[in-house]
Amino acid sequence: MFKKILIANRGEIACRVIKTARRMGISTVAIYSDADRNALHVEMADEAVHIGPAPANQSYIVIDKVMQAIRATGAEAVHPGYGFLSENPKFAQALEAEGVAFIGPPVKAIEAMGDKITSKKIAQEAGVSTVPGYMGLIADAEEAVKISGEIGYPVMIKASAGGGGKGMRIAWNEGEVAEGFQSSKNEAANSFGDDRIFIEKFVTQPRHIEIQVLCDAHGNGIYLGERECSIQRRNQKVVEEAPSPFLDEATRKAMGEQAVSLAKAVGYASAGTVEFIVDGAKKFYFLEMNTRLQVEHPVTEMITGVDLVEQMIRVANGEPLSIGQDDVTLTGWAIENRLYAEDPYRGFLPSIGRLTRYRPPAEVAEPGLMVRNDTGVYEGGEISMYYDPMIAKLCTWAPTRAEAIEAMRVALDSFEVEGIGHNLPFLSAVMDHPVFVSGEMTTAFIAEEWPDGFAGVELDGAALRRIAAACAAMHRVAEIRRTRISGRMDNHERKVGNDWVVTLQGERFDVTVCAYPGGSEVGFDDGTSLKVSGDWTPGDTLASMTVDGTPLVLKADKITGGFRIRSRGADTKVLVRNPRQADLARHMLEKVAPDTSKLLLCPMPGLVVKIDVAEGDEVHEGQPLCTIEAMKMENILRAEKKGVIAKVNAGPGDSLAVDEVILEFE
Repeated sequence: MFKKILIANRGEIACRVIKTARRMGISTVAIYSDADRNALHVEMADEAVHIGPAPANQSYIVIDKVMQAIRATGAEAVHPGYGFLSENPKFAQALEAEGVAFIGPPVKAIEAMGDKITSKKIAQEAGVSTVPGYMGLIADAEEAVKISGEIGYPVMIKASAGGGGKGMRIAWNEGEVAEGFQSSKNEAANSFGDDRIFIEKFVTQPRHIEIQVLCDAHGNGIYLGERECSIQRRNQKVVEEAPSPFLDEATRKAMGEQAVSLAKAVGYASAGTVEFIVDGAKKFYFLEMNTRLQVEHPVTEMITGVDLVEQMIRVANGEPLSIGQDDVTLTGWAIENRLYAEDPYRGFLPSIGRLTRYRPPAEVAEPGLMVRNDTGVYEGGEISMYYDPMIAKLCTWAPTRAEAIEAMRVALDSFEVEGIGHNLPFLSAVMDHPVFVSGEMTTAFIAEEWPDGFAGVELDGAALRRIAAACAAMHRVAEIRRTRISGRMDNHERKVGNDWVVTLQGERFDVTVCAYPGGSEVGFDDGTSLKVSGDWTPGDTLASMTVDGTPLVLKADKITGGFRIRSRGADTKVLVRNPRQADLARHMLEKVAPDTSKLLLCPMPGLVVKIDVAEGDEVHEGQPLCTIEAMKMENILRAEKKGVIAKVNAGPGDSLAVDEVILEFE
């Protein structure tokens, strides 16, 4: 077995590989850029080597620099993680020439299947059902428009060397093809150093389901079930689960056997993933093969008990697979939610900054419940603009899908993140959405259910009553603490009032709060009551409560007159006042937000790629105004209504902060 491996990656996947290597008794080497000098993967590894400036194209994807780190440390093998150099055949060739093992597939397999155009041709030759499309090289936007018209709209514009949603666009007409083609080429060039583009038919109402394969260099190959990856935003997976709630055993077997046959056809040896589009009739079509470890691999590990990183290391060491297809069993249900540094209230635009608070839920490994959090950050660390915005993968496992979903709801509510915009509220909203709960989602789920963007969650009446009761009980605890500290009252519990008015989300609840063994009993003016217990004390930012025997987890920040409460995707102000205060509050004026309707504000920290308008130009609704690049993605900002440009405050190459003024309108 290898004595030392280098991880040619960063963030959570580097930390993930280090954990398995450590368990196997293998020493690890991390590499890092200027931006990652204090990163978690650097701290976790046994050794660390600096390889250059923050931009990935000057550090993590510069093969010569990685090879220098390998030579300097004497690493015997390299795990590439995903992204960066993981599917770069030149890197695998450089390792082979150096006599260093690549913990991934052979170079020929990477070349055959890592390129989407080549892989689709091979799949067609092997008799695999594929989606109609044009697999040749496309010279320019004009040719792209012509090809798209022949295929038939809608079409998918994809980067040949792409992955992770980079360089990918859906186009519904000629204008969107012309515009999307160039942006896809730009993103592909920046992310992969390869701007080749191909176009294929976009299958409407599809499900994205992938098969995990595992092969060795001795001709053995197995599949480890499937992963449902249909919940996507901008072609980027957000929620994954295993198994799929849609497949039956016959379809699973057919997809698995086809995936293994395809892998064997190219001499595959390592862990890999074959991705399919599956329609409503359970007909499946080959999309691509990812010749690397997938981001969402933890859910497969949780239902099979197989450590995929360990298997990759053993295969790279020349060992045959220790398990056969008959040994693979799928037990229970696992769900993964990707925590992104992006603001769901600003169209999911990237967010950067310092993690002033980062407290994941406790990891659990019990017979009936597992909670796992793969992460590469820590409290006080910086989220950089140079890399992918994903900062953690929160996973839960339980015997049934319903139990796994409920475990995920509690875990999301228990996850504390402050200092940056993040998508925790949106993930909670997905977990509660009836379409997701039913398992009947497609890849259009997010676009269909939130067509105008995410604006938070409106809780139903029952949830509001539960939160109102919990906050009233918490307020009582805080009042008792306050009077005790003041020293003004001897019998403080009697002196704290029982009658309170709780207002939240536009609702008013007149309640009476009384002591109850182990907690409080909160009575409502309709004669009903709820019993509340918990160990919350003033100053705690997380309240793990029980309301009438049912768990309720609240992120609770003290504000004047009450709490800022975040729970199940909702972010609401809860005010707890005595009746007199509540009556007086009705006369308070609401604070009016400033008028920014005549300004185009930068929605996230980023770099101006281009400005599409000039002073004096008349613009129309939907017209592109400028392009901002952040976290390897180009974002086109468009006019929301007709207007005239009064002033242009920024130009190409400018680095802008959030809410910095780009344009002014007359």
